[in-house]
Amino acid sequence: MTVNNNDDLDRFRSGAAKYAAYLETSEGRLRLDLAFANLQDLLPPSKQSLVALDIGGGTGVLAIRLAQLGLHATVLDNSQPMLDLAKQAALKVGVADRIALKHGDAAQLASLFPAGSFDVVVCHNVLEYVDAPVAVLQAAVRVLRNPAGVISVLVRNQAGEVLKSGIKDGDLAAAELGLTAESTHESLYGGPVRLFATESLQAMMADASLAAVAELGVRVVSDYLPPQVSRTEDYGRIFELERKLGRRPEFARVARYTQCLAKYATPSMRDGQMKDAR
Repeated sequence: MTVNNNDDLDRFRSGAAKYAAYLETSEGRLRLDLAFANLQDLLPPSKQSLVALDIGGGTGVLAIRLAQLGLHATVLDNSQPMLDLAKQAALKVGVADRIALKHGDAAQLASLFPAGSFDVVVCHNVLEYVDAPVAVLQAAVRVLRNPAGVISVLVRNQAGEVLKSGIKDGDLAAAELGLTAESTHESLYGGPVRLFATESLQAMMADASLAAVAELGVRVVSDYLPPQVSRTEDYGRIFELERKLGRRPEFARVARYTQCLAKYATPSMRDGQMKDAR
């Protein structure tokens, strides 16, 4: 996790166990599994030489999965308790030799690693909490090794938050306010968290010289399934349905989270983006 003030930092430091527990819930597990599967689709067949960075990687769950594929992965997080859990988890599954732990904040990314250090950069649920999302994205681009490098960004979707308020919470007033809201209240730790409309995320990616390879939805309908659908027994079916829905633009736009897989935009790619915009 990464944060933008000392109060938030204290919450993340004291909430490492709470976050680890959340990742064991059906909601947390599905968010992680879907985002990882989407990223894995874009990785080359040969992964042993690849080096990855997980910005705000928390307890290291995603970095460990990358290490199990053969990558070397660095977890950057400003919560030492989170990093301690990541170290324990890496030792438990036998990939500690492929995991590096770095204590630091996403806002310091530009000064923490040399340019061109990584082939893959993961930035999941980080931009919601930082003061300058574009600066973090620009720093992430800087540490990419070459134009073939991949960045995976996952953020809270404004449209998904509107549907959550109306369908899951039954709060029509909150749903209406959410149509123009730039932030909402985060329930796991408390405090405000930034929301992203599709257009605003696309603009930030462009400002950071990133070209989207895929824009996907994560958790489109799973939060609203009726009680008779077992989140445990039917998990596999839910996952497969979510994978299909998340790839369809009409459904991805109302998912709880938006995942953007991107590469460095070369001049020709940027020209193409400008033509598309016209």
